[in-house]
Amino acid sequence: MRRICVFCGSSVGGRPVYAEAARRVGTLLATRGIGVVYGGGNVGLMGEVADAALAARGEVIGVIPESLVARELAHQGLTDLRIVSSMHERKALMADLSEAFLALPGGFGTFEEFCEVVTWTQLGLHAKPCGLLNVEGYYDPLLALFDAGVRERFIRAENREIVLSASDPEELLDALLISHPVMRPKWIDRDER
Repeated sequence: MRRICVFCGSSVGGRPVYAEAARRVGTLLATRGIGVVYGGGNVGLMGEVADAALAARGEVIGVIPESLVARELAHQGLTDLRIVSSMHERKALMADLSEAFLALPGGFGTFEEFCEVVTWTQLGLHAKPCGLLNVEGYYDPLLALFDAGVRERFIRAENREIVLSASDPEELLDALLISHPVMRPKWIDRDER
């Protein structure tokens, strides 16, 4: 695997453990020879991941829309900084450059980016592994929501398996490296359509 896209917050969050996890992810990817693709900022968990990967001599590609260059303080020390025209272009390019997706804690943007790539896997638009780094149980409510979606027949149990999760970065990376998502029909009951 050449590169993993890391989704994460432009804030460091309310506890030091989130920044520590971001630094661990950046260092781990770099030491394993896996490049980082991320949102291009030098603030929050984004900056922590990028700086740690760069410090470990890793490749770091940032992708940021023109409208966010000033607001998210585009990182100027990256291997490659790509400035695009829109959020849609940002997500498409990040996906094209990556072989897997890893989400650290974050807010609405992180949730949206992660759920979109999971949906793309479900629809067969790509077959790239998707994982949540569940730092201190941060993603427990989201994982519970996905499980509720299965119980309520909005998500097939097989498609729920697209979302990998672990609390340890090495465990999650190992799972991403061996995962081979398979497209399955989206609908629970074709007769219900």
